[in-house]
Amino acid sequence: MPTLGEIVDLLHGWYPPATADSWDAVGLVAGSPDAAVAKVMFAVDPTHDVAREAAEWGADLLVVHHPLFLKPVHGVAATTPKGRTLDVLTRAGCALLTAHTNADQAVGGVSEAMATALGLTDQAPLVPAPVEPRDKLTTYVPVAAADAVRAVLASAGAGRVGDYEAASFSAPGQGRFRPLEGARPAIGAVGEPEVVAEERVEVVLPRSRRTAVVRALLAAHPYEEPAWDVTELADAGLAGTGTGRIGTVPPQTLRAFAETVSAALPATVQGVRAAGDPERVVRRVALCGGAGDFLLDTVRRTDADVYVTSDLRHHPASEFAEHGGPALVDVAHWAAEWTWLPVVEERLRAAVGDTVGTRVSTLRTDPWSFRS
Repeated sequence: MPTLGEIVDLLHGWYPPATADSWDAVGLVAGSPDAAVAKVMFAVDPTHDVAREAAEWGADLLVVHHPLFLKPVHGVAATTPKGRTLDVLTRAGCALLTAHTNADQAVGGVSEAMATALGLTDQAPLVPAPVEPRDKLTTYVPVAAADAVRAVLASAGAGRVGDYEAASFSAPGQGRFRPLEGARPAIGAVGEPEVVAEERVEVVLPRSRRTAVVRALLAAHPYEEPAWDVTELADAGLAGTGTGRIGTVPPQTLRAFAETVSAALPATVQGVRAAGDPERVVRRVALCGGAGDFLLDTVRRTDADVYVTSDLRHHPASEFAEHGGPALVDVAHWAAEWTWLPVVEERLRAAVGDTVGTRVSTLRTDPWSFRS
């Protein structure tokens, strides 16, 4: 049976807290990392009713999307709604973990899960996440010293590619030079032409480590004047992480697409609202799980036929429609983000097998209870 710390490490590996927005509050909220975990429940909101469901089921960990404590508090007494929620979990021995904006952008995260639920293919982030700039360092080293130089470069921070370290490329060649008066050559003699068997060594590195890596190279290279160059690499945009998603669906009318959205999401009082010509043909779909009106200007610059998101306000939606760009489909915030829960549940099952029981809460925590 895994510990809470081990489960947290898995979740943080998939949805790194460092990728959350600066205003967010994510990670482990309550619980001892040494505690054993036999049952994990997933929900969108840490409401009192959800906490009671987790406690009655015997969950050891409740994983939620929305933070319980997004704003600072001065106490967690059970006399407040948030305090009552935490009190129920604590009494039941159930830990609490939040994955919010760090789960929104991730591969296998909220927007990707929503896009998959709506049948989008050829998915890509609507706004790709920025990646750390990278360089490529190339140098030429005598064969006998190549291994030592590669090791020094790796120790200085070069050669890390994804889940691999000490990555490099080498190719054999010949170095030619003639030392001049005043030189102190490591190989050869002053005034004499020299040919040396060398290896071309290439490594990638974070741009932030450029100075440290070059200094390490110069200190370790056996030549008095080693040859080297640095090339700045372009971002290919292949990371897969980023805000929202854009993709393709089979051609259909806006009315038919709205019906597809309604069928794919859990039912809510709000249902699905659309703005645009019902007979408009939809092929390209942009979306953002949760409240996405901050992306309206971005969507207008894409080739999307429709934008699906939640919590669209009157004036931004009206002004967006006046531009004659994509249609709009507005869905309930809770329903859109609920699509992520089965995805993260299955991911955890695949990682830990049958050592942990899992459950997705179907309790509707959308705030609206009826319409008249």
